Amino acid sequence: MRKSLFSLFTVFSGLGGSLALSIPRDPESFLQPRQEACENTPTSRHCWGEYNTDTNYYDVTPDTDGPPKEFWLSVIEGPCAPDGYNRTCMTFNGTIPGPTIIADWGDEVIIHVTNNMVNNGTSIHWHGLRMLNNTLNDGVPGVTQCPIAPGETMTYRFRVTQYGSTWYHSHFSLQYAEGLFGGMILRGPTTANYHEDLGVLFLQDWAHIEAFANWHVAKLGAPPIMHNGLINGTNSFDCSNESDEKCVGGGKKFELIFEAGKKYLLRLVNVAVDGVFQFSIDGHKLQVVAHDLVPVEPYTTDSVQLTIGQRYDVIVEAGAEPGNYWLRSGWNTNCAQNRNAADITGIVRYDADSTADPETESGVELSTSCLGESPGKTVPYLSLDVTNLGGGIVYEDMASTPATETDYFKWTINTSSLVLDWSDPTMGQIFEGKSLFPTEYNVVPVEASGTDPEWAVLVIQDISNLGLAHPIHLHGHDFWVLAAETGLFDGNTTRFNTANPSRRDTATLPGNGYLAIAFRLDNPGAWLVHCHIAWHASQGLALEFVESQEAIHSDDSSARVFNDTCASWKEWTPIWKQEDSGI
Repeated sequence: MRKSLFSLFTVFSGLGGSLALSIPRDPESFLQPRQEACENTPTSRHCWGEYNTDTNYYDVTPDTDGPPKEFWLSVIEGPCAPDGYNRTCMTFNGTIPGPTIIADWGDEVIIHVTNNMVNNGTSIHWHGLRMLNNTLNDGVPGVTQCPIAPGETMTYRFRVTQYGSTWYHSHFSLQYAEGLFGGMILRGPTTANYHEDLGVLFLQDWAHIEAFANWHVAKLGAPPIMHNGLINGTNSFDCSNESDEKCVGGGKKFELIFEAGKKYLLRLVNVAVDGVFQFSIDGHKLQVVAHDLVPVEPYTTDSVQLTIGQRYDVIVEAGAEPGNYWLRSGWNTNCAQNRNAADITGIVRYDADSTADPETESGVELSTSCLGESPGKTVPYLSLDVTNLGGGIVYEDMASTPATETDYFKWTINTSSLVLDWSDPTMGQIFEGKSLFPTEYNVVPVEASGTDPEWAVLVIQDISNLGLAHPIHLHGHDFWVLAAETGLFDGNTTRFNTANPSRRDTATLPGNGYLAIAFRLDNPGAWLVHCHIAWHASQGLALEFVESQEAIHSDDSSARVFNDTCASWKEWTPIWKQEDSGI
């Protein structure tokens, strides 16, 4: 039982992925000083005009000059072969990954998304963005909007109140597994210096069967085994042992060119359907400077482990002996299987004319853990403690129910599996004055009583006995990781780490254990919490927080977009029925 106890169009495709556009190489084209008060150079990256890495970005946002930054995205379905195997993809503007959206900390952003697919709705979530007082632009069908119907355009508007690296992706069922994602660079200060920003680098698993076909396997309970993995939308695949005529070859390795002596910023993102990566570059160290839009105290490591949805900003110094080096995604076979696990690699070259394969070997021992980087490593640079936990704890048991002849395998939160009606979003029900929601919406109300700061605490306890780790993502907030341990939570909150703990928007629930997180009640709205393993999200492993319902409001423009999008969706008749949770 649930208990509540308390201006221009600016776009690029990053790092030379499939059909990628070119990337500016001038560091100053990425980081311009906001004012003369701060000289922002490759050797002084801590400042952003009068703002810097000491600024509390939860309370303070710069005012940028000029009109809003405006972008256009077209959702397209068509043939693709990112690793030399022909299949169908869903893309933004025809590329995997889609165009990278670049904006400055403090900018107003307008993004027009047109659904040019014929038989699918869609919606776009801006992963990790707080959407402060702006829940209608969070992009979750059945929660904050109706899906965008074929042929229709929806315009998203928000202010950039954070800075760093993130991604946008479809939140409509399994669409991001088909290639429907892209990068976001929100330019601001960093906690260490570098010369060039090389943009977003996506690590993903890849199947030669479309995700909606694989769903018929996944819904029985066992995850399908993926065929390959891609780095920024490309990889090779050996067709010599394949009889399938779709395996035509022609895939290629992702490549980076280093200049000796320079320091490069890489923005790593795990966009897998189901997988954990341990990223490394042979012969090179990584300096970690941020994760999940949170600057951290810099630390140096041989590798970084990312669970799904997580991002890491790392600086790599080109200080090795000039040559060719393997760049390794580091697929963790303890977390999920992949038929090409050892060969999800790219190449770093010191000579742009070289075509030779590297002969380097990895000095990194792959972890057997599926939990990501230890929270003890990732210390937020802006130190913020958790206070006032007296409001209580929302405690949620997570379990599962097996597939039957008439229903798919489901994950449950306190015996209920999330299933949303795309045509009846939670926010629409709130606008109608409802305070009781369908059981299968898994709504948990949380209310701010006026104390500032005020916190909600969520403890998710895995009682499924399946031993699987789950990357948990919260919308609308960063959260403070109080604890992540195996075993049962005994209610003893004195064991929580409240002194500037790791702070992010995606953290891992250990198998047969619990995850305890705290977040500030400072953003009224309807916010999804879900496992970011795509199969598990489709199987209902999610809940919603309706935060401070009486304080939820929207501007006239957003309300009009909400109503128009729902009207168009309800006029369109899908040729298929919804077969999963909807997210």
